[in-house]
Amino acid sequence: MLKSFILLTCSLLCVCPLVAQQTSEKARPKPYSFTKGLVALTGSRYGREAIYTDPLAYQLYTGALQQPVEGAVFGKDEQGADIKWIAVTADSLNRLRLRGGFRGNAGAPAGPGVVAGNLRGGIGGGGGYTYLTYTSAKEEIAVLDIKGNSNVYVNGELHMGDVYSMGYMHIPVKLRKGLNELYVRGVMITASLSFPNKSAMLATDDPTLPSIRLGESNASLQAAVVVVNTSATSLNGLQLTSKLVGKTHTTSLPVIPALSSRKVAFTFDGSGVTAKGAQPCELTLVQKGKSLDTGTISVEAVPAGASYSQTFVSRIDGSLQYYAVTPQSSETTAPSALFLSVHGAGVEAIGQARAYKAKDWGNLVAATNRRPRGFNWEDWGRLDALEVLTIAKNRFKPDPQHIYLTGHSMGGHGTWFLGATYPDKWAAIAPCAGYPTLKEYGSADGVIPGTSSDPLEQMLLRAGNQSDVLKLTSNYKPLGVYVLHGDADRTVPVTYARQMRKLLGESQPDMSYYEYPGGSHWFGDESVDWKPLFDFFKWHRIATDSTVNDIDFITANPGISSTYRWAAIEQQIQPLLYSRMQLTRRGKTIVGTISNVALLKLALHDFAANTPLTITLDGTPAITYTTGSAQDTLFLRRENGKWQQAQRPDMAQKGPHRNGTFKDAFNNRMVFVYGTKGTKEENEWNWQKARYDAETWYYRGNGGIEIISDTDYSLEKYTDRGVVLFGNATNNAAWRLLLADCPIQMERSHIRVGDQQWQGDDLGAYFVWPIKGSATASVAVIGGTGLKGMRAASANQYFAGASGFPDFMIFGLDMVRVGSKGVRMAGFFDNDWKLVPEHAVINNQKNATK
Repeated sequence: MLKSFILLTCSLLCVCPLVAQQTSEKARPKPYSFTKGLVALTGSRYGREAIYTDPLAYQLYTGALQQPVEGAVFGKDEQGADIKWIAVTADSLNRLRLRGGFRGNAGAPAGPGVVAGNLRGGIGGGGGYTYLTYTSAKEEIAVLDIKGNSNVYVNGELHMGDVYSMGYMHIPVKLRKGLNELYVRGVMITASLSFPNKSAMLATDDPTLPSIRLGESNASLQAAVVVVNTSATSLNGLQLTSKLVGKTHTTSLPVIPALSSRKVAFTFDGSGVTAKGAQPCELTLVQKGKSLDTGTISVEAVPAGASYSQTFVSRIDGSLQYYAVTPQSSETTAPSALFLSVHGAGVEAIGQARAYKAKDWGNLVAATNRRPRGFNWEDWGRLDALEVLTIAKNRFKPDPQHIYLTGHSMGGHGTWFLGATYPDKWAAIAPCAGYPTLKEYGSADGVIPGTSSDPLEQMLLRAGNQSDVLKLTSNYKPLGVYVLHGDADRTVPVTYARQMRKLLGESQPDMSYYEYPGGSHWFGDESVDWKPLFDFFKWHRIATDSTVNDIDFITANPGISSTYRWAAIEQQIQPLLYSRMQLTRRGKTIVGTISNVALLKLALHDFAANTPLTITLDGTPAITYTTGSAQDTLFLRRENGKWQQAQRPDMAQKGPHRNGTFKDAFNNRMVFVYGTKGTKEENEWNWQKARYDAETWYYRGNGGIEIISDTDYSLEKYTDRGVVLFGNATNNAAWRLLLADCPIQMERSHIRVGDQQWQGDDLGAYFVWPIKGSATASVAVIGGTGLKGMRAASANQYFAGASGFPDFMIFGLDMVRVGSKGVRMAGFFDNDWKLVPEHAVINNQKNATK
């Protein structure tokens, strides 16, 4: 993978769509495009794991980074050779790149509206950086547009990039008078600055829109656009007025912090639309009766029976998302089937839905994965699929025995993953041109290898076990599986399909396999809309629980997947190692073998009340139990090697509702809380890091985050909402409300984890903790013991799909230079959220004190 660094200078070129309306041209600069630069191969490495190494960032954080000069030596590569600065010039498309090619992130074309995913960049876009310089005649605000980068430091402030060159990242930045330095991670980039004449602007190039369905009630439809605050103060009291075919509607908007942007939802009235096709909807951004900006979005009106988009408010973050539907072609009074389709990388859900002809026996629904590339149908992409599945079930009320899952390319992986993770939700699955696991396809060239003998690295890798589909293949046994793949596919080679055919060949009782002769990655709509595939679906139905007497189910994380039919793995003995339950019920007995399970739940609704049962697990003495009501549930706990009846666990304990890992807090309409009680530099990092993560969440997850200061947070106002806290106990006033009882305490120059302690200002931490008084919400902490440690926590590869993070991780700034050797401690809390030695690994070489 190319590792590069570019020094850019500027020439005039108008490029930014946000400044189409300009006044006072003599008073402010014209837009600029960067056309020259320097490149150095720096060797930074980011992957799908909790650590990273970045020699340039390390020098930046420690103040050792020297301004580049052509021919100067930056450092040494892995072979000991000098890394030198090389001059480059933009090509005819204004792209700055090294000649001779490079390895990038863009997907390969795969058909109309469908792009296959090359996901080998993790959250990054190559290992390189871009150094831009701009000399400003005065202190002023500009809008920065860069394509092809992963992130950018603007005078030391970190912002999200546009790794997939989508073009909708418009970053407001404050320029200094004189020299401004921008460090950009990415290769083959285009970059420009423009200078707004407004305090706030509408960016209408990335809307979230519903369709106007002719013949339906369209009086109150929800859409979303981005508002960019180009002022140095927060914008309050904003309103957005929509006007469509003479009908207007005004929506109050949330606060937009200074020099930031947020995607906001608004309502429009489409009831006046009578013709199909694109309909212009005029938008006016208003504050206290004054118009700040105007814009237009195009909303599509579709006739009855056509594929359409439908928006909804996500429970993940409260933002507006959408799903697409290809409705059933014939009306029927009987319950119909439901097909959930998951798309490939670069594909919009509406494009996915339109690739299917309408079926006369069911509705097809396509989820979004939060973005066309999103999260690979893992993490929040997985949650999006489940949200849409629930919405579709409630809306279409399908036959509960006729629910199916299919997808293409990255969605083929999503089908393998969601099928193995939730095998009782589907009658059959059909992965098309899919790869089974990211560990073998599309994983970034990270710092930790896929397997490791180092105990600390093993702990970090273990946090991603739920992503390894190959370890979950026994979960497919109750499903019908149809595998479709082109035998000439160069994007996702057919060897992946053959691998799964071989792996499942001896164990999967119900599988159909077809290689399309001469089929590339996309060989037309039949790549997904394949008649034999849907015929296969027709033959399959989900069995009712009462008829399923044998269970064999594996999970790595009960917080992701705990239940199969009438049994559930509620708690594990060893967190995030694989747990398995193999159970058989016959008559009035249940017999089984259980591994890595601390608490088992059995639903006994299929037994009549007052039925005496005998339960034997792992050959230990039998448990006798007499059922109570028809909804009776039995909990069994393993203690000292024996199973015994247990009480329903307290919701404060770990369980499917809240099982930990650091990323669990990024849910439940989370709010970002930055500290304001530290030094000027600490407070600036807290705010800038919160803004950077919010920008990344928008880019990756089409979301909108509420960012507030520590003094504005209260448990009452934000009840049951997840919190991401930036800072430490010294500089974030919300710490005492959320973390007073946490065994991890971090303050300036000191961190304590149980009886382990470290001193210094260069320590960072990521960890999760349940919010007291809430049964579901958690707080995630991102911070450090000082500015050096906080900077070490700047990277946010936790937004990369399938990246693994344990419950807690303590590290030093040296991690940025030496990788896992710089991690002090990592591990998991037990089921009571206590620290126990067997669930953590300490790096004894890093001088922890008792």
